[in-house]
Amino acid sequence: MKKIILSSSRDRRRKRIRAKISGSQERPRLSIYKSNVAMYAQLIDDTKGMTLVAASTLNTKGKNKTESAKAVGIEIAKLAKSKGITQVTFDRGGFIYTGRVRAVAEGAREGGLIF
Repeated sequence: MKKIILSSSRDRRRKRIRAKISGSQERPRLSIYKSNVAMYAQLIDDTKGMTLVAASTLNTKGKNKTESAKAVGIEIAKLAKSKGITQVTFDRGGFIYTGRVRAVAEGAREGGLIF
């Protein structure tokens, strides 16, 4: 019996993106993940395999999803600045660059991150 492995379109896009980009101590990777409930962002140093800072929409109340996502971008930029990080590599995680993903990126740029 042959086992069939099905991977989603997002997984294929994510693997294609990750083959081209990686984060370092000087320029970590800003990784985005979005679920139906929340939006997550973290800065990752791929050389050491560790997360430097992280933020999510789990603690924002009274805003719609897009406004909360923008707040996550601003928060991750503020945390990055406190660690002395100004430049990042953006990893959209296979998601299309629109809506909440775009809001996180715009929030991070407003907060002072360069990518």
